[in-house]
Amino acid sequence: MFENYIVVYKFVQDLHFFVTGGDDENELILATVLTAFFDSVGTLLRGNVDKREALENLDLILLCIDEIVDGGIILETDPNVIAGKVASNSIDSNAPLSEQTLTQAFATAREHFTRSLLK
Repeated sequence: MFENYIVVYKFVQDLHFFVTGGDDENELILATVLTAFFDSVGTLLRGNVDKREALENLDLILLCIDEIVDGGIILETDPNVIAGKVASNSIDSNAPLSEQTLTQAFATAREHFTRSLLK
């Protein structure tokens, strides 16, 4: 408990993963969400879960959160299903930003940012 909130957490190398809920939430459900999130991120990052990889693949991590929870409602807790849905988004950098998914938009922005730094 932390100020009327239940907090479950996991520390791995230099990353800290937290899931919070109200004081009336079930701790086991929050722990299941945390485990699903961590395992799906680990799958997408091929087991290399560290700060650098997390920053380079922040779009995938945010999509994992989006696949797990929507508006406070838990949608999915199977890490393989979550990682599969996130990884199935193909990236087409030639499409306009308005027609791209969040992952594609982040990848396009990262590519443009990288190009601007190398100039």
